[in-house]
Amino acid sequence: MTDTPDRQPAHARPHAARHRKYRMTLGRRTVRFGMLATAGLAGLATAGTAQAEGLHNDVGVTIDDAMARSSVVHPDDADGSFTVHQLGTVVGASVHNHATARSVACDPRRPCRAIALSFQIDLMSGTNIRLHADNASTAENLHCAGCQTFAGAWQFVVDTAGPFRLDAATQRRLDALHRQLNTLVWSDKSAAEVQTEADALAAQVGDVLKTAVAQAPKTAPRSALWSGPEFRPSVRTFRQVHR
Repeated sequence: MTDTPDRQPAHARPHAARHRKYRMTLGRRTVRFGMLATAGLAGLATAGTAQAEGLHNDVGVTIDDAMARSSVVHPDDADGSFTVHQLGTVVGASVHNHATARSVACDPRRPCRAIALSFQIDLMSGTNIRLHADNASTAENLHCAGCQTFAGAWQFVVDTAGPFRLDAATQRRLDALHRQLNTLVWSDKSAAEVQTEADALAAQVGDVLKTAVAQAPKTAPRSALWSGPEFRPSVRTFRQVHR
């Protein structure tokens, strides 16, 4: 498992006529406010338009996106992102995940297809983490009758009290799901079928993560900063889909 999204080279794509456009426009945004029960994560929103991961002054930042745009020139376009960020122990985190798909002015005799799927997994540990979380998707048919356009963003926030990293077996399971997502993105399935299968993959990702964190520490090491009650690891899944 790598910490950057997998992007296939042009020669490896199943459909050579498909192209990926690295352009981002923000759409509807899911913002979560409040406290995650297990580790005191307070939520508010911000935005990002690139792909990155970083850690500065014990604050983790992750940005992922998938973007597809089809037109009469390029009638089939698809993009997929499946990224695991293992941030370690942090005091704050700012995580952003976006999917954007547009079909523009295609010939009704040859409807276009644009599919964008982004799965983001954010693992962090700490007992009082300040979380800025943003999960968004946009799908538009612009003068494009009959076009198949779908954008889906799934965000998995995993928090544990003490230090935790995914073991090799878990990473292999996620790698297998990653490959299935790539196959789905580049399939010829309808937007409705893609949504159904992507939801099923997201459920499997959630199950894998829940199994993994069941072995994580339930209480942070005692320190001058924490002497409170036991925290239990959690996996939260957030979903935004449009077609």
